[in-house]
Amino acid sequence: MKPIHSWSSLLMALLALSSVAFVSCKKDEAPKPPAVPPVPAFPKPEVNPNATPYITRVLEYMPAVGQFTNKLPEYEDGDTQEKMNEKVLEYLADNQRSLVTLGGWGGYITVGFDHTILNVPGKRDFRVLGNAFYGDQNEQPYDGGSCEPGVIMVAYDMNRNGKPDEDEWYEIEGSAHVDHTKEPWYNLVKTVPGSDMNFYRDYEMTYERPTKEEMSPDTGVPFVGIVQYVHWTDNKGGSGWLPKNTFHSQSYYPKWIKGDKLTFRGTRLPQNARDQSGVGRYYVLFKFRYGYVDNEKNDLVDSAIDIDWAIDKYGRKVHLPGIDFIRIHTGINQVNGWLGECSTEVAGVNDLHLLKEDIPTR
Repeated sequence: MKPIHSWSSLLMALLALSSVAFVSCKKDEAPKPPAVPPVPAFPKPEVNPNATPYITRVLEYMPAVGQFTNKLPEYEDGDTQEKMNEKVLEYLADNQRSLVTLGGWGGYITVGFDHTILNVPGKRDFRVLGNAFYGDQNEQPYDGGSCEPGVIMVAYDMNRNGKPDEDEWYEIEGSAHVDHTKEPWYNLVKTVPGSDMNFYRDYEMTYERPTKEEMSPDTGVPFVGIVQYVHWTDNKGGSGWLPKNTFHSQSYYPKWIKGDKLTFRGTRLPQNARDQSGVGRYYVLFKFRYGYVDNEKNDLVDSAIDIDWAIDKYGRKVHLPGIDFIRIHTGINQVNGWLGECSTEVAGVNDLHLLKEDIPTR
């Protein structure tokens, strides 16, 4: 009986050891990525019978460094963030169509409405007005001139708390989001020395407050008063300087901001400009196919946006019933000689359905 008992004990011991080994193996396995949450179910929007088709609220105005920052709208001594928001609303409410600058890459504005802009199937739903135009001397077969695209984010106020919560934002998937290498001018601009043709959804850029504002009479660069004016760094290993040109003498750093650094995060588009003259005289900024602000002329179809182009942070299509808030940020980090930085300008938002504009989607 003893041998049987010994074998039994040995077997139990081996089983126990294998169990420990198995558990130990499981502990050493790489953790699984978190499951992608399901797309939320959206409640039906409320209807305001007295709605206006234009912006009624400016929740936040935060431009990046730029030659029109502190000018469009104009900063005055003592202005706070709230006061600048009010000034922007005066520029954009009631279809005023005055231009507001967002400065260089990342600068943004968040606006709201007195109603939900409805998502009508098969139709484009809203238009963000800019000041894009085509150049008369553009020699290429691609539309271009002054196209300074801004990336669009939209939010539906699911919980009706009157503000855009962070988990309610979705991004409009423009043509470069789908495939930036398919822009008709892509291979042309790619040949420009130093051009950055990458597309990032996780870009981050920090601007440093300038240490001097007085311009030099002769920097050796035409129309540039300070060559190394604002230093910037990004999360892709890049860095550089924004110049200060001789056309705008005010500070390009938003003066109501107290900190010495400004950091922005979001999607960055590939550069779209080419010096056609070859001597820094005539720059052409080419148009992306669709889906951005200040990228197409306001009276043309591809300045209009379909809410059904919205995607979540995982890249999934999201079918929102409508939107209550829009955020726009400058989409390109680029300096174009004497023209200065690429800066998205905004002149208003139109609810196409309230204005009876019937524009089919793509």
